[in-house]
Amino acid sequence: MPRKTIHAGGGIVVRKGTRPLIAVVQRSKDDLWVLPRGKLKRTERAIAGARREVVEETGHRVRVREFLGAITYRARGRPKVVQFWRMQAQARPSYDLMKDIAAVEWLPLSAAIRRLSYPLEKLFLRSVGRRAIPRRKHAAHKPRKAKTRRRVSKPRTRKTKAEKSTARRGVLQRMLGSLAR
Repeated sequence: MPRKTIHAGGGIVVRKGTRPLIAVVQRSKDDLWVLPRGKLKRTERAIAGARREVVEETGHRVRVREFLGAITYRARGRPKVVQFWRMQAQARPSYDLMKDIAAVEWLPLSAAIRRLSYPLEKLFLRSVGRRAIPRRKHAAHKPRKAKTRRRVSKPRTRKTKAEKSTARRGVLQRMLGSLAR
């Protein structure tokens, strides 16, 4: 008899600043570093559960953005599917952390990947991390106008009838000469 799948939701939570930072949380039960995520309640939609879990585990209110993907693995012999969304966190925490979380760290993408304990989560964050971080808008990187090149044209000179007929004869002679060979 197949065992029921465990459904969970979570977020790649980004906090803006001079450098975008990603949240990773340390679980109290085993001191492992993971992405903020958790099991869904019985009738809870995945996106709502993901938001709830992220707020509980990071203490920050978040705005849910686009879906980034899912990971699957076995947990206690049962299949588990965790769906992740990109989330934008407020600058300051609004809530206390739940007791299951020992610490939250906000790290640049590369450091967040290194900090995670599970290879599957590292691989997932490496593959979706760039999409999760909003692009910077710099004044120095404004779209540039295409440069228009001026064509320097040579002055046209009109050929005389004699020059035209000589040119035609030369072409014809070359063609006939190649046929005669």
